[in-house]
Amino acid sequence: MTHTTLILKRQFFFKMDGDWNFFTIFIGILTSLFVLLFHHSNASTIYNPKQSCNFFEGSWIEDETYPLYNSTQCPFIEHEFNCQRNGRPDKNYLKYRWQPHGCSLQRFDGQAFLQKFKGKSIMFVGDSLSRNQWQSLVCLLYTSLPKTKYNATRVGDVSLFTFLDFKLDVMLDRSVYLVDVVREEKGRILKLDSIEGGKLWKKIDMLIFNTWHWWNRRGTTQPWDYIEIGGQYYKDMDRVAAFERALFTWAKWIDANINPAKTMVFFQGISPSHYNGTNWNQPGVKTCLGQSQPMSGSIYPGGLPPALTVLKKVLSTIEKPVTLLDVTNLCLLRKDGHPSIYGLSGMDCSHWCLAGVPDIWNEILYNYVVIT
Repeated sequence: MTHTTLILKRQFFFKMDGDWNFFTIFIGILTSLFVLLFHHSNASTIYNPKQSCNFFEGSWIEDETYPLYNSTQCPFIEHEFNCQRNGRPDKNYLKYRWQPHGCSLQRFDGQAFLQKFKGKSIMFVGDSLSRNQWQSLVCLLYTSLPKTKYNATRVGDVSLFTFLDFKLDVMLDRSVYLVDVVREEKGRILKLDSIEGGKLWKKIDMLIFNTWHWWNRRGTTQPWDYIEIGGQYYKDMDRVAAFERALFTWAKWIDANINPAKTMVFFQGISPSHYNGTNWNQPGVKTCLGQSQPMSGSIYPGGLPPALTVLKKVLSTIEKPVTLLDVTNLCLLRKDGHPSIYGLSGMDCSHWCLAGVPDIWNEILYNYVVIT
């Protein structure tokens, strides 16, 4: 018998022989209701935090128990993300965790994740920011059970990491625009209304999509010659408008092909870059080099990128359930988390060091899919 039930039972049999007894019972019932409501509120915060807390509003706080893994213990990190192996001298950027307002994220538990998705398939679909998150998840899982058997392969644009003991496939499909780029007699065509590549995404248990990083590519790094919309070819067009059209094509694919009883769908959100110090109150700074701490507080002075508004607009039209991993603001605060010169080549203030910020994306994902 709970404490609250006992209170109510005692009050029920209490002899009501005057106004004082009635008043006592009334106060007791109110107290009991308060206890019940308080218990329910706390239970929802602990056991189902995504319904009572916005994971994406908060701040970065120092935590000596972070990072979630040692990069030297994960042999799968690609050179461009492995900042410590590439000689980055500072380690302060590793010692921060994301603290939402009003609740706390439960720490990523690789073994719990592996058990939850035993016999399942997970696929990241997108560009190199998707690869950033894919490698982070592989490291989080592998370092939780470093002796587990695995197999790593690549077929075309699809990279596959299988945790053999759990029959879990964690995949990456490199599809930088989500919509198709095909070679025709006219040249390389970016087809904003076509998404034939989606045949690879069917029957996957969890999909995490991403696109934006390539939409402003020009010159020799632009992988198309023409844009096609509705059978008409264009040499170029407004890139944000093209991004929006492609997202609507993807949204229609989701509604036509996803069975929510089988597949969970997430969108990674817009991962920002840090090439202009004016946006974080350091005028004259042109790169992220030398940044060793996150910004304090919860608000980025430079504001949110317009692409995020477009993304949220499109997501609001989808009938099937899609969860936005709205990582933009928490990433904007992490001007210190990029490889800078400790990446693949040149100055990289777009991707993220591993261990690092993408581990938090996966920690949030963990709280959505494992903590219920």
